[in-house]
Amino acid sequence: MTSSSAELGGKRLELLKQVVPKASRVAVLYNPADRSNVLILKQLQESAPTLSLTLQPLAVRELGEFESAFLSMTRARAHAMFGAAGALTNEHKEVLVDLAAKHRVPAMWGHRQFVDAGGLMSYAVNLYDQNRQAAVYVDKILKGAKPGDLPAEQPTKFELLINLKTAKGLGLTVAQSLLRQADQVIE
Repeated sequence: MTSSSAELGGKRLELLKQVVPKASRVAVLYNPADRSNVLILKQLQESAPTLSLTLQPLAVRELGEFESAFLSMTRARAHAMFGAAGALTNEHKEVLVDLAAKHRVPAMWGHRQFVDAGGLMSYAVNLYDQNRQAAVYVDKILKGAKPGDLPAEQPTKFELLINLKTAKGLGLTVAQSLLRQADQVIE
């Protein structure tokens, strides 16, 4: 199973720009020690020019660097941010969501858990669907299939989550057309 997370960069920036249409500078919070985060940053950098966005990469390697990253994005006047999901950020999602609210930064997150914790929005692989797909593979292996003979599976279901309570707290209005696209709207 693959998560296809890096390939979602362009769509994530496009959705974020719909919520913050005047955004021209987007901070990207990522862990350079996490290979998937590095790939995500690269894909975001490739997609940003088509949306007239300038990215501000902010590397974080530990919890103690989060506050200074948010201070840097505030000083640089980032209009929004993307938070890459990974072991470090997932472990401290509540801290990150609280910092985004404290600094009044609209944020697109790399997994739904951030929105469940109060974050503004996420667009990601539906992990529940992916786990169901994995169960099919486990069943095949238990019935004698060799893992090396099974093809790599790409995700088939992605989900957009929007937290309207957070949007309201940030003074943002989310267009009805975007709300209709959302798989889940938290009010």
